[in-house]
Amino acid sequence: MRLPWRRGEQPSGPTPGGHVRFPGYDVLGQAPTWDAVTAGVVLARLVPRPACTFFTESEEAAARALADRFLAQDREPKVPVVEVIDERLAHKDFDGWRYEDMPPDDEAWRASLSALDDEARSRSGKPFAELPGDEQDGILADVQDAQTWHGMDASHVWNLWSRYILPAFYSHPWAWNEIGFGGPAYPRGYKNRGVGILEPWEKPEAHPRDPVPWGQWIESVKRERPRR
Repeated sequence: MRLPWRRGEQPSGPTPGGHVRFPGYDVLGQAPTWDAVTAGVVLARLVPRPACTFFTESEEAAARALADRFLAQDREPKVPVVEVIDERLAHKDFDGWRYEDMPPDDEAWRASLSALDDEARSRSGKPFAELPGDEQDGILADVQDAQTWHGMDASHVWNLWSRYILPAFYSHPWAWNEIGFGGPAYPRGYKNRGVGILEPWEKPEAHPRDPVPWGQWIESVKRERPRR
């Protein structure tokens, strides 16, 4: 497999969408500390992904818009989430389980993306991918609020999207830069254990904040949001 740099060069990666929480941090700077097998697995994720083969053109557009709203990937660079999902579905690389009332994951993805476009057209006359971000958010918020959505259990649809979108994003080194994750610890390990104690290669968060009140604020907004 051809990697996107020449032998002897130090690989580096950006933070997706320019969301820099840990200025100066780049997890790929730790690549020399990983064993060869681990480095091969991680660095291969930086190789450009092939074009989608499972999703149709309209499904791919809806899936990209859905993933972007999930992850706040509003601008480049973006982690290639949809390509990862497409490859999994094309090879039927499922999680090994599904809800009894849901079809196999490949069929469920087609059905849920079609439902997104149907919902968007019923409201604005356009497919989901062509709606402004706030209108897309409104549709997704309604999925979260609903019990049944387009004949499917809404929570099961949300679970389907989450368990494909989130692992695809957080398996990528660029996403590790966003959260300050150090990547594989073997064989390097950690020596500075304790809250607020950083390793020499770690960087402090630019604007640290307690996530609990932030999460409580989000939940309060959701509760106050008028139900359709």
